[in-house]
Amino acid sequence: MRQTKATYIIFIICVFMGSVFAQAQSDKQKQLEARRLQLKKEMEQLNSLLFANKKKEKNVITLVEDLNYKVSVRKNLIKVTNDQANLLTRDINNNQKQISDLRDQLKELKEQYAAMIVKSYKNKSQLSRVMFLMSSTNFKQAYKRLQYIKQYSDYQKQQGEEIKAKTAKLQKLNTELLKQKEDKQKLVEENRIAKRELEAELKEHEVLMASIRSNMTKYNAQLKQKQKESDRIDKEIDRLIKEAIAASNKKAGKSKNSSAFALTPEAKALAATFEANKGKLPWPVVRGIVKMRFGKQPSAIDKTVTVNSKGVRIATEKGAKVRAVFDGEVSQIIAIPNANPVIIVRHGNYMTVYRNLSKIYVNKGDKVTAKQDLGEVFTNNSTGETLLYFRVYKDAKLENPAHWINKL
Repeated sequence: MRQTKATYIIFIICVFMGSVFAQAQSDKQKQLEARRLQLKKEMEQLNSLLFANKKKEKNVITLVEDLNYKVSVRKNLIKVTNDQANLLTRDINNNQKQISDLRDQLKELKEQYAAMIVKSYKNKSQLSRVMFLMSSTNFKQAYKRLQYIKQYSDYQKQQGEEIKAKTAKLQKLNTELLKQKEDKQKLVEENRIAKRELEAELKEHEVLMASIRSNMTKYNAQLKQKQKESDRIDKEIDRLIKEAIAASNKKAGKSKNSSAFALTPEAKALAATFEANKGKLPWPVVRGIVKMRFGKQPSAIDKTVTVNSKGVRIATEKGAKVRAVFDGEVSQIIAIPNANPVIIVRHGNYMTVYRNLSKIYVNKGDKVTAKQDLGEVFTNNSTGETLLYFRVYKDAKLENPAHWINKL
């Protein structure tokens, strides 16, 4: 009896663990599918925003940067698709094992059921049942025999229902198995195409890099010039932010040397709300991809050179509107000689910076709301590129925009 009970408990534990494992597999599959679709969407946007207009003459450096980004997305997509196919393989193997086990169980159940039917047929006459009851030595024995007949009949029905349930489960598993095999085949084919495209992109990248290596002095000079221009704009932005901090402290009667804003109760409340929405803020453009992320990273041209990005560079579509990521006040509109305009929006002691604009829709001092259009992103007519440079500051300190913007 104890052994039977122990066996039953072990069976229940195995069923429970199997259920938990199956659910974990299902959840993982959903996560991978969501990530795969996200990467496919990113690839579509990338092709649309960076590679659609082939008539435009991009310089080699820009082409290498774009190809680097495309290759990295393609590699991620291949990896995720491969992981998904491998997980499906495990699911298929698991289902095949379940199908095999169910078939064995069904065979045994049907044999037992057939034996019961034969036995019932042999003893089916009402007379034999009556004689079985009447031959009892006392009432108690007769009652027990009656209960036995009822239990036997119920057990027959139960066996029949179990056969029906297991047959239905077997059919469902067979259907799932066919679907899983189809899904896996689609993923394998998708990866085969993606790998061919990756090979072509890597060859194109190598050709471009060969042309750069043959004249590295020229391209290094171009990079230095671009960095010099960027540094000039950065210094002006930093200067104006420090001036705004000093002005807020002077107005509050505090030291002008403070590196933090002196906040009014209203500004404190706005900053607190901004902080509460960390990671949930909308993108500064409706449609775009991040070409360069925040922080130190190797140069696309020379891996020994480190680039320190103070914000993110977002490629978007021609005519794209730039929008405020949160409620605030237009602190500055910067017109820098030989550069495109910059808008700074203040949110308490936080600042968001929108650089490389062609049109401005707001004025200094204007109150703005989240997703309100501030202007239009500049499009380089010779290359066809539309790039927004976006930053987040807390007082005078730079923040990683990816920590603030939803799914950046």
